[in-house]
Amino acid sequence: MNTEDIKKEILTQLTNSVNKILGNKPNNLKLEFPPDIKLGNFAFGCFELAKQFKKNPMEIAKNLANEIQPNDIIQKVRAAGPYVNFRIYPEILFGSVCTEIISQANDFGNSHAGKGQRVMVEYLSPNTNKPLHLGHVRNGALGMATSNLLEATGHKVIKANLVNDRGVHICKSMLAWEKFSDKETPKTSGLKGDHFVGKWYVRYANEVEKNPELENEVLEMLKKWEAGNSEVIKLWKKMNKWVYEGFEKTYKKLKLKFDVFYYESDTYKLGKDIISDGCKENFFYRDKKGAFVFDLPIDEFGKNKDESPKKVTVLRADGTSVYITQDIGTALKKVLEHRLHKSIYVVGSEQKFHFQCLFKILETLRYPWAKNCYHLSYGMVYLPDGKMKSREGKVVDADDLISKMELLATNEIKKRDLKNELSKKEIERRASKIALGAIKFYLLRVGPTQDIHFDPEESLSFEGFTGPYCQYSYARAARILSNVSNIEVELKNNDFSILGSKEELLLAQKLIQFPNTVNSTTKNLNPSRLAIHIFETAKAFNQFYHKNPVLNTEDEKLKRARLALVKATSITLKKGLNLLGIEVMDKM
Repeated sequence: MNTEDIKKEILTQLTNSVNKILGNKPNNLKLEFPPDIKLGNFAFGCFELAKQFKKNPMEIAKNLANEIQPNDIIQKVRAAGPYVNFRIYPEILFGSVCTEIISQANDFGNSHAGKGQRVMVEYLSPNTNKPLHLGHVRNGALGMATSNLLEATGHKVIKANLVNDRGVHICKSMLAWEKFSDKETPKTSGLKGDHFVGKWYVRYANEVEKNPELENEVLEMLKKWEAGNSEVIKLWKKMNKWVYEGFEKTYKKLKLKFDVFYYESDTYKLGKDIISDGCKENFFYRDKKGAFVFDLPIDEFGKNKDESPKKVTVLRADGTSVYITQDIGTALKKVLEHRLHKSIYVVGSEQKFHFQCLFKILETLRYPWAKNCYHLSYGMVYLPDGKMKSREGKVVDADDLISKMELLATNEIKKRDLKNELSKKEIERRASKIALGAIKFYLLRVGPTQDIHFDPEESLSFEGFTGPYCQYSYARAARILSNVSNIEVELKNNDFSILGSKEELLLAQKLIQFPNTVNSTTKNLNPSRLAIHIFETAKAFNQFYHKNPVLNTEDEKLKRARLALVKATSITLKKGLNLLGIEVMDKM
């Protein structure tokens, strides 16, 4: 028997009793969990039944509690206000939970909810004119967590990175390097490739203030690029290569994985062709300035002040592409190449209007899959003033952030290593995992649309709602298990009837909730739900650990039962953190 069998038994009893008392067989009854574990292990709220049958929910709960009789699974039934609460026999409850989790191991929490569905998660999407920054780190954490969750629920996931490798912004770095670098390279400057190219993007911004004529030179360079000028293309390839070498090191550090890369330099032409065909059907037209535009539907987007429809430029007057040009082409290319059922774009909230326009254009072009395109929007990330400013002094550089977080983690590890037992290599290994765990958890613990004020020191705390706290809770469980033999954790002949303390019941409840949490998290594309649950599980485990001796009990049966609960907890914590893209350690 597993926990789903327990739920089915309760729902069967509820259905039969509702039918008997109210004279109608109900549909879609759902169980909840009592706010206080003393009330029971499962609860049923009578609010929907009250609406349906025009009766007092407290009266319905009382009648149901009197009707449903205990059996070999249900130990006790009682009403508490508008709820019916069910207590399960400990040997059934704990035996089911521990057996299910330990037998499934790393597959615990997985499901087939998305079987047969092919989903692309497009995330990161860096520009090749500057290094990755803190916003990219949040994007990467959200993209990987989303991908992991979709895979765990049976979806076939294609992780994609659309590289913004062309356009005016790219030409700004190119022009500045060409005019002011004296042929300097990443190697001669001692800079990582993406940082080196980013330096020239900043240089352009400084120089154009002194010489506005540079704006015309940049536009001229873009025209030459789109015309295939050999010298411009050669420079473009050289500088992009430097950037990609730098990006790859950051991807590896952040544990970001991609199945496919798309490059705007490859897709913008397809976008142009689609727009050309769309002009023939009057989906697009030239405005007074010569640009190709799309009229947004008034009923969805409203009007301009002059009562005209709002417009989106899809091509400049000189024929060069804008962002939405290549996005149109890329959208079609992705679906054709990968037969997608859904396409998820992980992009900052400042691009919300852009994606509303893109999806409306795709819909107008009669692509049936347009309705399955989804913008997974996320908010801005800020740091406390004066902390970890980047080389440019404007944004927080991802490499700088990781390095400084590792330094903070190293200092924390050394404080705890009172006997100086850890090697330099081991300290570096732990510091890397703790730092990344701290960053990712902090960025994922709130809903994607919320802005975040990232506090480095708070994120690295081993206490409270943090990644290191959850990692340390797993390590504590791993340490307990490392001190016993496998036979002591085996489920065979284990007597779970002796479990039942408040802390044990609360911990079991969190473990039972894990699969549903994974499914709801995935359905809502909101990893914060899982982050919160993992923290609550870690907290419940630590409360259990402090109040209930595991290894220091003379009762061998109690020891073995609690060890099984510890094993189940360690599996759940590890799986949950891994889904969030966070690694665990057996020792911290």
